[in-house]
Amino acid sequence: MTRLSVNLNKIAVLRNSRGGQSPDLLQASRVCLDAGAHGLTVHPRPDARHVRADDVFALAALAQARGVEFNLEGNPFAPPRPGYPGFHALCEQARPAQATLVPDDDGQLTSDHGFDFVRDAGALAPQVERLKALGCRVSLFADAGSAVERAAAIGADRIEIYTGPYADAHGTGGAAGPLRLCAETARRAQGAGLGVNAGHDLSQTNLGAFLDAVPAVLEVSIGHALIGEALYDGLAVTVARYLAILPAARG
Repeated sequence: MTRLSVNLNKIAVLRNSRGGQSPDLLQASRVCLDAGAHGLTVHPRPDARHVRADDVFALAALAQARGVEFNLEGNPFAPPRPGYPGFHALCEQARPAQATLVPDDDGQLTSDHGFDFVRDAGALAPQVERLKALGCRVSLFADAGSAVERAAAIGADRIEIYTGPYADAHGTGGAAGPLRLCAETARRAQGAGLGVNAGHDLSQTNLGAFLDAVPAVLEVSIGHALIGEALYDGLAVTVARYLAILPAARG
């Protein structure tokens, strides 16, 4: 079964643009969970442009109370600074069910590439080990076509396929090639003993075709499109529509 984890970053961006606590991140999270979402995702960045450390702890407590997965994304190599204790420190306190490592720099607008597993394996291995010692399942952000077998060799539990190129191609009618590459990457990862997640620019328009073509995707993390669509149709309705696209619902 493919599970839906709602990324809440965009709600925090809207809140931060005005200051204060509106829209309320916890209230939005409860609406998503009440509508059937399987988990919550956030990606705190060192500049605190959206979710902050206090948000991470509050959402972790909510996820634990509701018995759902909390997925914490971030760059384990970004140094701590005022207001950002570092990714490992956040994981030590929040104890997310899943830690997703992403190689984003401070200046990136959004995550736009996965790890180079050949080049980065030596640096990633101790990061993965530390997080697994905390009880976290560890997922590594991966480009379609990358050497995902190396992710298994350094101890990761899953990869998250970066689906931005597929989503871009889907919008122009040229998705067949990127979709085949995603499917091949998923099969190779699964053959190496890894679970497969997916995320970035997935939407109601392109999610169904992706899940039809890519085998045994365990989890999709969706935020930007979901929150944008919810502006028109409402948050609970939008979450329900995503759940209806997942294979178990359609089957």
